Amino acid sequence: MRDVQAYFAEFFATFALVFIGAGAVIMDTLSGGALGLLGVALAHGLVLMTMVYAVGHVSGGHANPAVTAAMWVTRKIESKKALFYVIAQLLGASLAGLFLLGLFPAATANLGVPDLGANVNFLQGIAVEAILTFFLVFVVFGVAVDSRAPNQVYGAAIGLVLTFDILFGGLLTGAAMNPARAFGPALASGYWATQFVYWIGPLVGAIVAGLAYHYLLLDHKTLKKMR
Repeated sequence: MRDVQAYFAEFFATFALVFIGAGAVIMDTLSGGALGLLGVALAHGLVLMTMVYAVGHVSGGHANPAVTAAMWVTRKIESKKALFYVIAQLLGASLAGLFLLGLFPAATANLGVPDLGANVNFLQGIAVEAILTFFLVFVVFGVAVDSRAPNQVYGAAIGLVLTFDILFGGLLTGAAMNPARAFGPALASGYWATQFVYWIGPLVGAIVAGLAYHYLLLDHKTLKKMR
């Protein structure tokens, strides 16, 4: 029963992240840039922070297949559970994309699908996404896995790293750092042009960050495992 609750938690958290995050991109487009990059970054950061606080005690609040992958390679989540986490995340992202499709035309910012900037090529996009995701997952390990961190700060820290990552990378790649964030709106809009960037980059960056923190910084005697 506890595992089922965790899967639902991941579903709802990812739904919220994609619906609000991609929705903010759409609203920025429809308003002629009224939100701006700062507004879009804050929308993503605030919704992730809120959902991490809401469901972190149930599932760990991954809301991101890349985070789950990092937990899996460092043996902080079992293989079967990790698989169902990713399925729940992709289902939540897909439903969010379909809700957005019901509210807005698919052509409106491609329903918030992240995309490469005009002067950013495929490999550069992967590199940017990998580095940004490295920061995100490194912070997740530092504040939510490492038992030496103050428990009260983990949601805010995770939300803030998403915010500053988008402030830097939003104009380069959209700064998804999350395969589900790209997948849900792409499924609803039918825009798949650069989808591989948002799987390869985040997964590589997350796994490197997880391994780096696990083997170089983590105190294994006092390890706090995420669910």
